[in-house]
This record gives sequence, structure tokens and C-alpha cells, in this order.
Amino acid sequence: MCKWPNVSDVTALPGVQRAAGALSAQGQSGREMRRVLIYILGGFAALALGLAVNHLRLATAAGPPPKAAESLRIASYNVHYIVMNWETGRWSVGDFERRKGPMDATFKALDTDLIAFQEMESFRWGGGDGANLARDWLLAENPSYGAAAVGPVEEYPSTQPIFYRKDRLEPVEQTFFFFSETPDVIYSRTFNGSFPAFASVVQFRDLTTGALFRVINIHTDYASRENRRRSIDLVAERAAPWIAAGETVFLVGDFNALWGSRLQKRLEREGFSFLRAPKATFHFDRGLHLFAAIDHIAFFGAARPVASPMVFQKKLGAAWPTDHYPLLADFMLGE
Repeated sequence: MCKWPNVSDVTALPGVQRAAGALSAQGQSGREMRRVLIYILGGFAALALGLAVNHLRLATAAGPPPKAAESLRIASYNVHYIVMNWETGRWSVGDFERRKGPMDATFKALDTDLIAFQEMESFRWGGGDGANLARDWLLAENPSYGAAAVGPVEEYPSTQPIFYRKDRLEPVEQTFFFFSETPDVIYSRTFNGSFPAFASVVQFRDLTTGALFRVINIHTDYASRENRRRSIDLVAERAAPWIAAGETVFLVGDFNALWGSRLQKRLEREGFSFLRAPKATFHFDRGLHLFAAIDHIAFFGAARPVASPMVFQKKLGAAWPTDHYPLLADFMLGE
């Protein structure tokens, strides 16, 4: 629960005291000093009020609407790495114990047919044993779902699995490519030598209609604009043969780019259509919305959105599951 500052708290802040002292030293009148202090206090009050309103809105936010008959619900969700070397602290193993209940409640609330995860990895400095706490937890709590884009860690990177409802979808084939000079070499470093980033790709068959479609699940580098540009160029290059063949392709994930970016326009030139997320998808693990969505869903081919996309911003439990919100959209497959 948030604790909002009172007037005595604010006036005791060093910044406020320095402002008052500077004005006094300059021989300003008491009236001018009071005016400045009122402005400063007003700013803090407006911030506190905004946070309170935002907190109340999130606590009462509506859940996803019911799916239209025969529609396919697709979601994207960045759930943050777990650091296995850390027993306590943010993003530690102990912290996951606090977050896993709300994560499962959020997953169930989405009622999705397919969800592409990013950062679903239990990372261990110095090497790992293939453990994936978040993936294994959600699969155990939701036995009607399977996981694609998975395999032995020596053969398939574990960070971006795609969950699917087993009575609706069947995975046909899976592959990956890294955002690298050597994209088909597993765990190859990103273009500028930073941490590996990649796309997981799965082709599914819709058991209801028999339709085939492909899902490309991406997570681009948050720190390097050049890495993001070259990564999206590679996505466009890899998607081009599927688009030329008339396949239905969904492109989802954490783009680390806002609506209307050059990355989006590059993919639109390839043929993808983007759905505009109506709200922030990254909230700093605090429910703070300082900029628009950076997670996106795009599509090409025989798919038609049946409603506007939704960002699920409701907090289910005492902790946020992660620092992102899930983004979801419903589609009808077929011409």
C-alpha cells in the first residue's frame, strides 16, 4: 500500500529547504517565498493525487471481455527474468514466491488460447541447469495448456516459450533465430556484442478450423537503438518468405518501441498490420504509466481482429507479477 506524504514530510525535504534558504539569502520577500513553496507543495500534492487515482483505477480495472465464438485470443506478456543466484531481493527466487500467485491469477484471467512470453527464464550466473520456475509453475497450475518453443537448453533457448490451449491448437514445427551476425547459432551475441536476443517461432494448426498460422515472438534490445533496428530488419527478412507464400503470420512481443516508430513502419512495409495498444504495457513494477505501450501485436494474412486489443492492468494479489502488463487481442482465422 502506498503512503502519501503530508505537508510536514514535504517541507522537511532537503530540496524544499534549499529553495526556501536560497530565496531568503537573496533578500526575497516573505510573500515570494511562500508563493514558491506553494508551487512546490502543489506539485507534490498533484503527484500524490495522480498516484492515488491511478492506484484506485487499477484496483477496480475490468477484466478481459468474453471471447467471441470461434475467435482465437492471442496475448503477449513479459514476465521478467528470475536470478537463481539470488535468494532474496527483487527478481530473486524468494521474490518469485511472492509473485507467482498473482502471476497465475493473471494468466487465468486472460482466458487466452495462445500467449507468447518474454524473459521467462530462470537465469543463473556461471551456467544453468535448464530450470524455468515461471514456466513450470504456470504449466503445473494450468494443465489444459502446453508449451511450444521449448526444448533442451542446448538445442532451443528457453526464454520465450509460447503457451497454447491443447484442446484448440497443435504445434506443427518450431524454430528460432538470434538477432546476430550469425542468427542460426544458438545464444550468439547481439550485433554490438551485448546479451543475446532472439525470436522464437512456432507454426500452429487450429484444431477447430484446420487453419495453419505462424507466431513470431520477439524481444529486442532495450538499450541499443541500432540493435533494435538491425533486429527488426532481420525479422522482416525472415518473415518475407512466409508472407510471400501467403501464410498467416502473427508477430508479437516486447519491441521496446512506441507506436509509430521506425521499427513499426519497417514491418508495415513488409506487409504487417499493427493493432494499437490503448494503454501502457510497462509500469516499472509500480503501476506507473510514464509512456505508451512498448509491447505490440501485428498480423499478416487470413486473420481479422474482432475487437480492439486490451492491456490487462488489474492487480490480482499483493504483488505485481512482473513489470509489464499482458497485451491481448481476439482474431478470427480464415478469409
